Amino acid sequence: MTKNITLAIDEDLLDKARVLAAMRRTSVNELVRGFLQREVNREAAQASRAEAWGRVFDAADASAEERGKQIADQARLVDREELYGEVMHERGLL
Repeated sequence: MTKNITLAIDEDLLDKARVLAAMRRTSVNELVRGFLQREVNREAAQASRAEAWGRVFDAADASAEERGKQIADQARLVDREELYGEVMHERGLL
């Protein structure tokens, strides 16, 4: 269902729009409708891309967090005394 709207635009702009519409063998109404449709579609596509990238980044963050947990589970911190003992033992000093 179409609805009628009223626009207030500069007279010079309207004249140019009429010339453009005539050159394209269409109406100013169709030019405006097409412009609005392209803008709405562009916004929707941009929002969709932003949402998709959000999912990609969320997945990457989750993967990095999981990998960090795996590394932390595998890593064992060595204190200074233990390290000193290992080095001295390797050198045959203990």
